[in-house]
Amino acid sequence: MLILLLGSGGREHALAWKLSQSPLCECLYIAPGNAGTAECGINMPIDVNDFEAIGNLVKEEGIELVLVGPEDPLVNGIYDYFQRDEYLRDIVVIGPSAAGAQLEGSKAFAKAFMQEFDIPTAAYREFTQENLAEGLDYLRQHNLPVVLKADGLAAGKGVLICQSSDEAEAEFAAMLDGKFGAASQKVVVEAFLEGIEFSVFAITDGTSYKLLPVAKDYKRVGEGDTGLNTGGMGAVSPPPFVDEALMQKVEERIVRPTIEGIGRRGFPYQGFVFFGLIKVGEDPFVIEYNCRLGDPETEVIMPRMHGDLVELLLALGAGDLAEMQLDEDPQPAATLMLVSGGYPGNYAKGKLISGLEKVEGSMVFHAGTIEQDGAVLTNGGRVLAITSMAEDLPGAIALSNHHANLIQFENKYYRRDIGFDL
Repeated sequence: MLILLLGSGGREHALAWKLSQSPLCECLYIAPGNAGTAECGINMPIDVNDFEAIGNLVKEEGIELVLVGPEDPLVNGIYDYFQRDEYLRDIVVIGPSAAGAQLEGSKAFAKAFMQEFDIPTAAYREFTQENLAEGLDYLRQHNLPVVLKADGLAAGKGVLICQSSDEAEAEFAAMLDGKFGAASQKVVVEAFLEGIEFSVFAITDGTSYKLLPVAKDYKRVGEGDTGLNTGGMGAVSPPPFVDEALMQKVEERIVRPTIEGIGRRGFPYQGFVFFGLIKVGEDPFVIEYNCRLGDPETEVIMPRMHGDLVELLLALGAGDLAEMQLDEDPQPAATLMLVSGGYPGNYAKGKLISGLEKVEGSMVFHAGTIEQDGAVLTNGGRVLAITSMAEDLPGAIALSNHHANLIQFENKYYRRDIGFDL
């Protein structure tokens, strides 16, 4: 079978690594890919939002399955584009329709969805420039800290936790004035929840679902969870605090009502649902939905997933997901992200990476790299993800830290305390 994977990050390298292991995978194309995905298949220089070029590639090469990694093409309607084409509509596309992808594409849409289907989440209000004064008045009376969220996609940067009313009012006004472009034309004001966060993933056909390994990622750039938010500095799986009792609550109160809500809304949805959750006391609440797998969580859960990913995706496309059995490795895993100095702010690209050949016993997933004249260079803020498995979580964390120290590039930075709170 010929497969196309869309994306260029660490998530896509981890998916390419898993897909390429399947005996069902005759050839894997990755668009646009990176230096790591090139080891798993054929990189194609096509933008993930160039639907016409993607469709032409599928037709020309006879590709039968398309797995969409990042959120942008899903929110922009790649599933719907394929459905409108007489040839492409028979291709299995793993990802929801644009309507279903609004669970990630619009924070206000997601909050209304949760409210409609009685899914536990923080109290909220939404505002636009038209009712700016009302929003400012609401903030002055709000308990602190308070959370401000850009309604649309903002590359992981559109969520602010404000500690004072003055800060909240200033940021609120700046967001509505275009701080995050079109993404913050609408702002969701949300109550702050105190607790510990974790990530749950489901694969669904819109009716049935299967759960993947649970993870916890670390968003702040600085050690001790300080500094600016990032796309993710590392992850562990499974988090020790996520026990059977908590997962039972997650399924009963959040996962099942979400899948049932998708069905009742009538969204075409064959793909992944990412539940960004927080444990408050003994109860889980939803912070956010994503309509795809997370990054760097994919790099930590794929090595723990047993079985054939291609077989699973084909069963999803054929409506046979309910018959599948998903198993996971009992060994825990830990992922550390090596990033360019300055990230998530300004950073340089094109730095030579050395030491990759020294890594033995861990997996290195490329996130922001490019191959040039036989050398691997940095090509993004998040550069490499190092994933290790061991008999216990401290052992996995120690192994990833050991190998992170062996890889070198100018101004390399990584958090040495991933898993510190567990």
